[in-house]
Amino acid sequence: MGLLRRATVAQYTDAPFTYDEVGGTRDGALPTGYGLVERDHVVGSGRGAFERAAAAVFRWDAQRGAGLRIRADGPASTVGTVVLMTAGLPRLGLDIPCRVVWVVDEPDRRGFAYGTLPGHPESGEESFVVRLRPDGEVVYELRAFSRLATPLARLGAPVSRRVQTLALDRYVAAVRKAARRGS
Repeated sequence: MGLLRRATVAQYTDAPFTYDEVGGTRDGALPTGYGLVERDHVVGSGRGAFERAAAAVFRWDAQRGAGLRIRADGPASTVGTVVLMTAGLPRLGLDIPCRVVWVVDEPDRRGFAYGTLPGHPESGEESFVVRLRPDGEVVYELRAFSRLATPLARLGAPVSRRVQTLALDRYVAAVRKAARRGS
């Protein structure tokens, strides 16, 4: 949230989402009226790589790999978990609050989505799902819809969008690294 203050996860336990289409990344077409992202990346091959990648997703490793500090009141594998990510310096950083809105935990498909809470520079939802295809390829699927939510983010719109793209690239790199560990 603000500079020189530290938000707490507990502050967001009952906070409302900042968008109406909660769960909109789960299936089908993404909501209209937002910037949309749909990316699939092969991050490995085989059951072992799938298990490692899925475990990394549920441990918040993608977000940590993007340089975010994570504070959460539970695991990413639990609907309702609040996560407060911080970008930048510890006391000067930007707090980015979200809540897990859905989870998939199937034999060949695992992941979750979180939605934005008040104070997040964007309004919308992102999902992070790992899938094991029948041919053995492990695919990391990213789906998101968002719009800039704060005056500062809107003022720096081109930079804000570039930061989001870089974060997504780093998420992929972190999950790819996790999938390949031990191979």
